[in-house]
Amino acid sequence: MTDQRNGVVAGVDAHLDEHHVAVLDAQGRLLETAAFPTTGEGYARLIGWLRGHGPIDRVGVESSGAYAAGLVRALLAHGIRVVEVNQPHPHARQRRGKSDPLDAELAARAALSRTASALPKQTSGIVEAIRQLSVARNGALKARTAARQQLDSLIITAPEQLRGKLRQARTLKARTRLCLQLRPDSNRLHQPAEAAKLALRSLGRRIRDLEHELSELDRQLEQLVHAAAPRTSQLFALGTQSTSQLLVTAGQNIDRLRGEASFAKICAAAPIQASSGRTSRHRLDYGGDRQANRALHMIAVCRLRHCQRTQAYAARRKAEGLNRREILRCLKRYIARETYHTLRADLEALNST
Repeated sequence: MTDQRNGVVAGVDAHLDEHHVAVLDAQGRLLETAAFPTTGEGYARLIGWLRGHGPIDRVGVESSGAYAAGLVRALLAHGIRVVEVNQPHPHARQRRGKSDPLDAELAARAALSRTASALPKQTSGIVEAIRQLSVARNGALKARTAARQQLDSLIITAPEQLRGKLRQARTLKARTRLCLQLRPDSNRLHQPAEAAKLALRSLGRRIRDLEHELSELDRQLEQLVHAAAPRTSQLFALGTQSTSQLLVTAGQNIDRLRGEASFAKICAAAPIQASSGRTSRHRLDYGGDRQANRALHMIAVCRLRHCQRTQAYAARRKAEGLNRREILRCLKRYIARETYHTLRADLEALNST
């Protein structure tokens, strides 16, 4: 028996300036398509337009965590069910072409057939605040690394007298402090020595400012992470950065995941069969959220170095014939299971308050 739904199903192809929407009836017939601006007024018009076609069963949305994040918040605030839709398959685009109304229709059909059933992340709580600060911190960290590399390169190619003075300091941090003390002559910047002083001092100031920015972001992130996940942050080898990444990957509405296996799959820690003939083995997963996988990897490496229980487990699995990569894969799967349960407890307590 087919599932008889009385409501309409919509699909949204999200863009920066406007969203294209398509509406299907319960039998899959295309009713209408339209485009709406990405503003609060545009979201209100879009919701009113959808309700004009009848009760809304669900809305399939592309880019629910990027271009359509504001629309998803507006739909959820009006009690409309939203499912996350991937981009259309290349075969569909090859057969039917590519246009924004067509992409919206394909999103609606994915939602109607329940091919797309994943719930989008909630972006109106503390986990979203943690994500935003983490994005700023990662950008500042990359900028500081680039500035340090540029400063080191300029010191290597600086005139001999200046280079000899700066290389007296053994660490790059100490050389940065020396660069802050340089006083170039603005009237002689046509000379390489004075230009090098100005460039090095500029890079030193940039590094200093970025270090202050990182310290401030780390302090704020630590407070938010401890408030959002007190149990998880107390686990062995889980620092502020790894806990914040796992929080962002799970989302504040962690109940959208079916269980710890789903969380492991998202973190690219689920075992993948790689058996053949008499060989029975699993391999590492190369999909999923690579940043979450990196966080699990760093936790596993830290525990291998400092946790006696983990060292004993690794020795036992090595005696069974597993190599280091396979042992790390198993450890990441166990860490994903452990952190899922603590994250779920933390977020349920947070949402209940």
